[in-house]
Amino acid sequence: MPPVQNIIPVQPAGNGMPMVQQVQLMPEKKKDISGLVKTIVIIIVSLIAVTFIGLFIWMYVQYDEARSDLDGKLAIATAEAKDEQATKDEEEFREREKYPYKTFSGPADYGQLTFEYPKTWSVYVAADASSGGDFNAYFNPIQVDAVGKDTINALRVTIRNESFDNVAEEYQKAMDKKNSNLTVESVTVGNAEKGTTVTANRYTGTIPGTDLSGYIVVFKIRDKTAILQTDSVLFKEDFDKLLGTIIFNA
Repeated sequence: MPPVQNIIPVQPAGNGMPMVQQVQLMPEKKKDISGLVKTIVIIIVSLIAVTFIGLFIWMYVQYDEARSDLDGKLAIATAEAKDEQATKDEEEFREREKYPYKTFSGPADYGQLTFEYPKTWSVYVAADASSGGDFNAYFNPIQVDAVGKDTINALRVTIRNESFDNVAEEYQKAMDKKNSNLTVESVTVGNAEKGTTVTANRYTGTIPGTDLSGYIVVFKIRDKTAILQTDSVLFKEDFDKLLGTIIFNA
């Protein structure tokens, strides 16, 4: 429908005819709809903008937290790696300090028991069996302290002037005691490459007559009995290594 025109009468012109002025009116309804659409578009754009800003802030917060968490984990992992490397370096240094190994050799009349031990260990021969009896020697890192039943030594070496059966029976009696945690197993010790291996009894647990927990290996040398003992589980690795280097005259 065409827009309505208002006809406004005016004064007659010079020819006596009245002059008519036409005024074009704006379509109010169309104007209102256009303004409403613009308002709605502005609101929608604003909402989208607010949503994107909120999403951006949330993503940034998540990123910052993730980065902080990652930085923390990296710092912990780096510290742990440094500690592990330091421990490894220290262990390697201690192992290097042990080389080259020293060689121990017992009395010839007692089968000349020979084995290798760390060069950082000191040796104290308490009884050399030069006049018979038992042979006793003690080994310990740096120095050997005053020997006693409660003194911890890395290694005690005894060659008893007794038969293997008699010595084994003594340990069996210790195992049979109430509350004893001492156990025994059969093992092979000695240097296989040189053909000097021998079957031995290996005892594990509380050492008889002491409160020390360690390992004892007992085997026969001629008519005598060799006893190698470590007073602490801390020396197990070195103890096992030297057992593999044992040589003696059968």
